[in-house]
Amino acid sequence: MSKHDLLIIGAGLAGLRAAVEGVRQGLNVAVITKVHPVRSHSNAAQGGINAALTDRGDDWRDHALATIKGSDYLADQDAVEVMCREAGEAIIELENMGVIFSRDDDGKLGTRAFGGQKKARTYFVGAITGSALLHVLYEQSVKYNLHIYEEWFVTKLIKQDGKIAGAIAFDIKTGQMELITAKAVVLATGGAGRVFEPSTNALICTGDGLSLAMQVGAPVMDTEMIQYHPTTLAGNGILLSEAARGDGAYLINSEGDRFMEKYAPDYMELASRDVVSRAEQTEIDEGRGVDGCVYLDLRHLGKKFIEERLGYLQEVALEFRGIDLSESPIPIKPGMHYIMGGIKTDLDGATNIPGLYAAGECANVSVHGANRLGANSLLDTIVFGRRAAVNSVDYIKSSNSVDIDERELSKEKSRIQNILDRPKGMRSAELRNKMGSTMTKGIGVWRDKNSISEAITKMKDLRGQLPNVSIENKGKVFNTDLVSYLELEFMVDVAESICQGADMRLESRGAHFRTDMKTRNDEDWLKHTLVQFEGEELNTTTSDVTITDWQPTERVY
Repeated sequence: MSKHDLLIIGAGLAGLRAAVEGVRQGLNVAVITKVHPVRSHSNAAQGGINAALTDRGDDWRDHALATIKGSDYLADQDAVEVMCREAGEAIIELENMGVIFSRDDDGKLGTRAFGGQKKARTYFVGAITGSALLHVLYEQSVKYNLHIYEEWFVTKLIKQDGKIAGAIAFDIKTGQMELITAKAVVLATGGAGRVFEPSTNALICTGDGLSLAMQVGAPVMDTEMIQYHPTTLAGNGILLSEAARGDGAYLINSEGDRFMEKYAPDYMELASRDVVSRAEQTEIDEGRGVDGCVYLDLRHLGKKFIEERLGYLQEVALEFRGIDLSESPIPIKPGMHYIMGGIKTDLDGATNIPGLYAAGECANVSVHGANRLGANSLLDTIVFGRRAAVNSVDYIKSSNSVDIDERELSKEKSRIQNILDRPKGMRSAELRNKMGSTMTKGIGVWRDKNSISEAITKMKDLRGQLPNVSIENKGKVFNTDLVSYLELEFMVDVAESICQGADMRLESRGAHFRTDMKTRNDEDWLKHTLVQFEGEELNTTTSDVTITDWQPTERVY
């Protein structure tokens, strides 16, 4: 049995930022991750990180208003204020850690425009910002000699006497299962994109943390808010960063028209992501697309600019489509990208379960609401990853170590062995594919009562089929068949919560656009949806949105 003060599950930006801060605060910190830290999905974030720096004549309140407007007024404004106030300090600290941000000709930190904002306040490292930040934070973890359980898979959180006391996990490399005790746990496991197919998310984004939290009684909030990114590559769903549109790329239809003028005349291609995605889908549905796509056009930017500022996108275009972006437009369409919803936390990352914290995409402190602004995701991970660690200190120092019943480990070993011992049946990949296509069809850019109801029915049926899934690999070493099945169990929990939230919200708001209820209804639905387990059944409730200075108005771009 291993013992730590703070156990962080997940080694992306939120997890590593929490870990570094925890060590700085004098805690015995460990990180557990199912992949090597620099393979975490934060690595895929491209465009940049937002902040309003005063030396640029910018103001955090302007950033906050853009964020709140972008959220379609569903974000909790006190949380947005915290994030935007602390953004500048976060950028400076990252640079001091070693992040080499791109710079302007005068040597100042460079910025680019991003959707939903009139001010260019997105700081970036070419088109590899997430990777750059992740590698620097990993270097910091090495500097602090952080204990990392690398390629370990968490199967269960331990809750004893009403509070979190650790987790059970197994070493994927050996199959060894272990009980890891901790006075506090931070969930930083990222999103749940692979609940949908296709998705811009890595195959590891299976909603592990959301399910783990739900299983110990924590609610998830606003999970129906699924962001479809406007520019994913036709055929495989690879993300083409908003950085392209931020640097001046156009969206055109089959007739060569910049169609965003019809939908968002003031912001054009830099309207919020939900607005742009629906505009694209409308063009496609009304016959002005090509093979279910529209085009992203960078030709006017010139080859030199593209290669210097957007070199990674040029590589992707050439590798996967054989297209030189300086010569031809590239076919794109909306693709599932991000979950705005997640584990409900307060401003300090704390859940309703003592000792359990969450940060990053798996969490919902409510800064994104019904639609996330591009480049706010990285900011969210850094600000609230740090806050979760800082605010766990007092709890940890006031908590006594808990003697966990060793039978918890024996019971979990037996559960896993029973899964391995199942007779030959269906494969987990079959159910994962069914789930992905069902969710994309039912909870897509457009949704309605029928599509949502069908998705709910199919998810319940899918849950019923889980005991029929067999694990063909009976070994212990790198049993990816077993890992895939356990991920599927997590994903089913998340998928059902998404469907229940979508069914519950009787309006259109941000990314949740119902064709049978096309208007926003502030009177009845300026509120959050909450989904949590009561026994084996999911229960849905609501809670109020926090309004500080900005009253909801019509969202126009």
